[in-house]
Amino acid sequence: MRRMKRNALAIGVCLAALQLAPIAPLAAQQVAVERAMPDAPYWNANLPVEQRVEDLLSRMTLEEKVAQIITVWDGKGAIQGDGDDFDPAKASTRYPDGIGQVARPSDRAGPSSPRVVPRRNIEDSVRYVVDAQKWAMENTRLGIPVLFHEESLHGFAAKDATSFPQSIGLASTWDPDLVREINDLIAGEVRARGVHQVLSPVVDVARDPRWGRIEETFGEDPFLVGEMGVASVEGLTGVGTDRTLQPGQVLATLKHMTGHGQPESGTNVGPAQISERTLREMFFPPFEQVVKRTAIDAVMASYNEIDGIPSHSNSWLLNDVLRGEWGFRGAVVSDYYAIEDLARLHKIVPDYKAAGALALMSGVDVDLPQGAGFETLVASVKDGTVPVAAVDQAARRFLTSKFHAGLFDNPWPDLQTAMTSNGPEGVALALKAAEKSLVLLKNDGVLPLELPRAGAKKPVIAVIGPNADVARLGGYYGEPRASVTPLQGIRQLVGDRATIVSSMGVEIVKGDSDWWDDEVILGDPAENRRRIAEAVEVAKDADTILLFIGDTEKTSREGWADAHLGDRTSLDLVGEQNELFLALKALGKPVVAVLVNGRPPSYPVVAEQADAILETWYAGEQQGNAIAKALFGQVNPGGKMPVSTARNVGQVPNFYNYKPSARRGYLFDEVTPLFPFGHGLSYTTFSLSAPTLSSATIKPGDGVTVRVSVRNTGKMAGDEVVQVYLRDDISSVTRPVKELVGFERVTLAPGETRQVDIPIRPDAFMLWNRDMERVVEPGEFTIMVGPNSQDLTETKLTVAP
Repeated sequence: MRRMKRNALAIGVCLAALQLAPIAPLAAQQVAVERAMPDAPYWNANLPVEQRVEDLLSRMTLEEKVAQIITVWDGKGAIQGDGDDFDPAKASTRYPDGIGQVARPSDRAGPSSPRVVPRRNIEDSVRYVVDAQKWAMENTRLGIPVLFHEESLHGFAAKDATSFPQSIGLASTWDPDLVREINDLIAGEVRARGVHQVLSPVVDVARDPRWGRIEETFGEDPFLVGEMGVASVEGLTGVGTDRTLQPGQVLATLKHMTGHGQPESGTNVGPAQISERTLREMFFPPFEQVVKRTAIDAVMASYNEIDGIPSHSNSWLLNDVLRGEWGFRGAVVSDYYAIEDLARLHKIVPDYKAAGALALMSGVDVDLPQGAGFETLVASVKDGTVPVAAVDQAARRFLTSKFHAGLFDNPWPDLQTAMTSNGPEGVALALKAAEKSLVLLKNDGVLPLELPRAGAKKPVIAVIGPNADVARLGGYYGEPRASVTPLQGIRQLVGDRATIVSSMGVEIVKGDSDWWDDEVILGDPAENRRRIAEAVEVAKDADTILLFIGDTEKTSREGWADAHLGDRTSLDLVGEQNELFLALKALGKPVVAVLVNGRPPSYPVVAEQADAILETWYAGEQQGNAIAKALFGQVNPGGKMPVSTARNVGQVPNFYNYKPSARRGYLFDEVTPLFPFGHGLSYTTFSLSAPTLSSATIKPGDGVTVRVSVRNTGKMAGDEVVQVYLRDDISSVTRPVKELVGFERVTLAPGETRQVDIPIRPDAFMLWNRDMERVVEPGEFTIMVGPNSQDLTETKLTVAP
């Protein structure tokens, strides 16, 4: 796939159809421009990046340096004409010192729903980028190109781009190679439109399912999150630690640093009541792994505070840990409006001017998305509040990213390649990803469904529920050329071999469920009970009921403002969905609950009474086809849960890697989860041998390899995820009862046996001691292997002094 992408990009920039500047006959296939200061060393691609950056920085005024570290998004109207095209004259008037960054060229008007203000099509988006770059390179004093960024959490969030399963679904694949491949394709679609940076991936460790953003994460375990994060960045930027982008790659942005996934009361942006030890044990590791193993060029600070210090003002976090301990060399970017929040929300400074100065001095280099926090830095330098060296350092880091991205050498889009976005290759990969993300939570034998041979009696299958005939894509969604609803997928697969009947059952929220809408109004209960009666009538003669329930993009999402909430106090189904389930169950038919959601499915009534449960998350544009294939056995679900599922909100937080003194028990309720971390069933069965180790004794600083034989003991090919956990039996500080240290997803034919070797890295045996030093304490460790975090077989390992 990489070779195909690079060959396509080598075709060059095809802009004639847009009546833009002709392509210059150069090897780089650049649009013809008259660059400012063309003989200056910073234009010389043969010089080292550091030399080019210093040459450019030495020529810049203070105003030009500050212009580079702010962004344009809300204020696009100031640089656009009546038709939303880029207007060079307006840009020169509003930004005479240049523009460092423009957010989301795919949208027309900043923070607005694409259903209200439609996104630009590919041609218009490419035109916008080319016009902006030509202006920047020809009409500003130094000709510094603009960096464009976009969202790409689970696909390029733009028109006619491939849409993949939401992050929590990708985590359920337990397949880093697939995640790397997906992000590689995303990078190609983004880069072809002239965009060189994406705000992805999210490596927050999520330990509170009330938090609406849990769907954006890779789950609750730092090792799994870290491996998925590394794979994502390698796919976006290219494998390795070379920060110079190759064709078809983009700069990645690691977010959000940190503690974001366990906010107080489960509400977005809430304080993270987390000790330094827990930060280092649970929340830091994914960030550290990505920083040390990849070419990550940007890290986004988090909205929240830790120990009373908001992250955008936390020099210990951004300078001492991120840059000092881990060696990060890129730029720290703000989350949207978070610098202003230091004054507006956190109340630690009196105004935006003070907020900008504090954020810059604390280690934030770039202000997203509009620059209100940093626009006052010129005044702050002139009045002595901020040293010019601090501005120089921030500008240096950001300009270095621009050079790594190749913007000074060839910043141009490739329309010909961009027009192939979301083509057959992307659709096929979206289907593969959706298939591998599905998790079979429960099955009493009703699945997979069977279709009769030709001439036999046709079964009646009732497809019921508010999520049956809609393709829910989740937050930060793009707009694929086509998407498939579950009902469409089932009808297409079944054809005339069964009779399909359908009914909505209930309306979860009134009107269109647009993630961007502020207002969320649940469906009318009386009207929903009428719909339930209709659904029962439709399903009464069915042989099987497929019930599609869960959430919408509105009922669990990022709560980014007081008027735009997304977190919840209850984890159960909202609206009258439980009533719908019970009414259908009363018919005495097999009921298969198909869950479409972004949070762990804490649905106790459904878990107890459904005959089968298939967790599908928000499975992307091909969700309907993938779900249909799984229900009818053409695909054998092999995904595993990346989070623990609480029985009710009273158990929260409920994660598997708890400390020994936790989980003592409750009066009148269970302490165990509804579904444990790593859980997932199959249509076949597997057996795992007892684990053996490459060595029973190792020394500090050594790793070890765990060997397990896996056998498919059933009659259908399928996937099993071999999971390796570790426990430090006796330690000077408390350690988790178990923690994931390795895994591998394997595909086996019926009767096939495979030997799986899973390495445990040396750092898995380390802890932060009482002096907050990272050490290995010699002693005995328990190594556990199994198909989930509960059903485990143990062996012992000794770490010798």
